[in-house]
Amino acid sequence: MHHNLPLSVLIEEAIRRGEGLLSAQGAFVVHTGKYTGRSPSDKFTVEDNMTQDTVWWGPINQKMQPAQAQKLYERLWAYLKQRDYFAQDLYAGASKQHRLKIRVLTERAWHSAFAKNMFLTPSASELAGFEPEFTVYQAPGFKADPAMDGTRSEVGVILDFAAKRILICGTEYAGEIKKSVFTLLNYILPGKGVMGMHCSANMANNGDVAIFFGLSGTGKTTLSADPERLLIGDDEHGWDESGVFNFEGGCYAKVIKLSPKDEPEIFKTTQTFGTLLENVVINPETRELDLNDDRLTENTRASYDITQISNAHLEGTGGHPKHIIMLTCDAFGVLPPISKLTPEQAMYHFINGYTARVAGTERGVKEPTAVFSACFGAPFMARPPSVYGKLLTEKMAHHNAQCWLVNTGWSGGPYGVGNRMKISWTRALLHSALSGELQKGPFVKEPFFGLAIPSQVAGVPSEILDPKRAWSDPAAYDAKAKELLKLFKDNYEGNVNLR
Repeated sequence: MHHNLPLSVLIEEAIRRGEGLLSAQGAFVVHTGKYTGRSPSDKFTVEDNMTQDTVWWGPINQKMQPAQAQKLYERLWAYLKQRDYFAQDLYAGASKQHRLKIRVLTERAWHSAFAKNMFLTPSASELAGFEPEFTVYQAPGFKADPAMDGTRSEVGVILDFAAKRILICGTEYAGEIKKSVFTLLNYILPGKGVMGMHCSANMANNGDVAIFFGLSGTGKTTLSADPERLLIGDDEHGWDESGVFNFEGGCYAKVIKLSPKDEPEIFKTTQTFGTLLENVVINPETRELDLNDDRLTENTRASYDITQISNAHLEGTGGHPKHIIMLTCDAFGVLPPISKLTPEQAMYHFINGYTARVAGTERGVKEPTAVFSACFGAPFMARPPSVYGKLLTEKMAHHNAQCWLVNTGWSGGPYGVGNRMKISWTRALLHSALSGELQKGPFVKEPFFGLAIPSQVAGVPSEILDPKRAWSDPAAYDAKAKELLKLFKDNYEGNVNLR
């Protein structure tokens, strides 16, 4: 066992073992084979006396029996022990009161580097007496046997709360490590009155905190990396009695077609030693990167320590949020670029967790498709969505937080007809909201969802603010809005367990 190796040594070891290539700029590039994203249908939770009545069972949290999980663990652990493997002792959570001690055991050196990037490293004195509360076993070379193990394929992601372990096998995709730990925290923390959130967070110099909920592709990482605000974290947070705290010590950003102009902070990390790039195309001779090439996947990723962001708040904590931003990428072109939500509307949109998938991002998708993911992160919610919804309602009310719905998708028509919102417009809208200027109004009411739309915002064309005005055919807008509204209602009313 190679225990707590520093990042530079892990990258040296990964190169020596042929796990990837060092780019001309210094980032380490790996290709993860056929698994270039999470495998949600291969995720299981062990059913026992503790979990049987508390887990949100279903297609997201599938059941596995303790005996099956134990046999799989024994075989996987025997596999790892026959090889050189890597261990990192880490914290999940910046809150000293609520952080979790984890040990991540990996078959690959680069996966150990990923864990070191993504979680928090204890001090030397803390490591001296470190005893993990949970252990992650990650072995991509070990393949599950569906007939023997009760899995659906060679891939398995198994959370066992009673045994205090996570098993990951059959996939090279590193995101399974961070998201399984996120799911773990999302189960543990609500029992302590702490809300787990799939969100980014930043704060102003005066300490005002904003959190950004959003599914992949909505701009959560990009928009929270604001040069005028301090970044607390880009993806996973808790909200406790003191405020917001980051679950992680690093960022895991999508980098396909990354713009050095619009996303300079994130782009800079792709040119830096210590960054791990997943499935980014690299010229094997010149070692130059092509961030625009999606031949391997649209889901190209960069993992980097948060210290690479120049305005990162390294403590990873902040006060209670004053602003809650719910991001959606509406490919139907119906929702306003920004709207002010009442507490009731905030809960409705939180429980629905809407965004849209566009043609070309997934095989077989020919036109925009609505995607609803409860709490803007259903795959990582171990408890029923109502648990998180209740916590959010209570905390918003207690701390007088204002919620805004922001559409980073299309305007003037659906995907293929209208145009994508400019990042500069979205940044201007957020600046106005977070500064308090937008709160002053005036607002007009949108007729379908009842949303409050600002009449004017500096730096944004007035015809963009009202989505109907942006369409050349108002009747076509009305028809599309009714279509989207019905999808919202069907999702909300057809899933009573969400509420």
